Amino acid sequence: NHLNYFEFCGKLVAKAIFDGTHIDCHFTRSFYKHILGRKVTWKDMEAIDEKYFKNLQWILENDITDMEFTFITEIDHFGKMKKIELKENGSSIEVTEENKAEYVQLRSEAQLIHNIKEQIDRFLTGFYSIIPPSLISIFNENELELLISGLPDIDIDDWKKNTEYTGYNHDSPTITNFFNIVENMSQEDRALLLQFVTGSSKVPIGGFSALQGFNGVQRFHITRIPPDYENLQKLPSAHSCFNNLELVDYPTYEELHQKLMYAIKETQGFGFG
Repeated sequence: NHLNYFEFCGKLVAKAIFDGTHIDCHFTRSFYKHILGRKVTWKDMEAIDEKYFKNLQWILENDITDMEFTFITEIDHFGKMKKIELKENGSSIEVTEENKAEYVQLRSEAQLIHNIKEQIDRFLTGFYSIIPPSLISIFNENELELLISGLPDIDIDDWKKNTEYTGYNHDSPTITNFFNIVENMSQEDRALLLQFVTGSSKVPIGGFSALQGFNGVQRFHITRIPPDYENLQKLPSAHSCFNNLELVDYPTYEELHQKLMYAIKETQGFGFG
């Protein structure tokens, strides 16, 4: 039974944590949430499927009054598309402005959980047999990744050399300030920054030139956001499927440092502003 392998893997990961041994093992943000017993949200889809994420975002941000659809969705079930009801009698429940947030949440859960629920459950059975939920739940997703995999060895020169820009260049004052901040960060904070932008603290064996994104190799990217009054109130944001950091052209080192550190420690990226 292949499910036994998932239970074994759960035990293996938990035993490594229990023994304080780091393993080269990285999961998606949503899977760390499963381990922690936290609810997945529609924003977790961005790291899995950018097109699907934007579709859900469009539904939330636009008036769907004249659109006719119900609480059903299609999922890929081992290579075959399968229609499922998102709730009881979902095929007869119309999606409206009032219930669309629930619809988006249930669609997200269907994509992130439905197809692999048995595998998730067996992994968690193995994991919790060694570390109970009450002990692991004190951590967040970023902390859990570092607990499992350890702090990465980050080569800042390699990071600089393999960063691409939109609206900035390598010697723009804000970029100079950014990498000065990175150089003065602790190893843990550098890992948090990498998690914030790429969704993982992992640096590929080939270094930043081999950084993976949703469409294969995608280097670390920084996009300039103009420093108008409204934008200056915002924190840096990230789109992890594209390894893209949206960085306001803050006028001072101090302001950039303050907002960047707050963003990586208090938010989860995904367009937070």
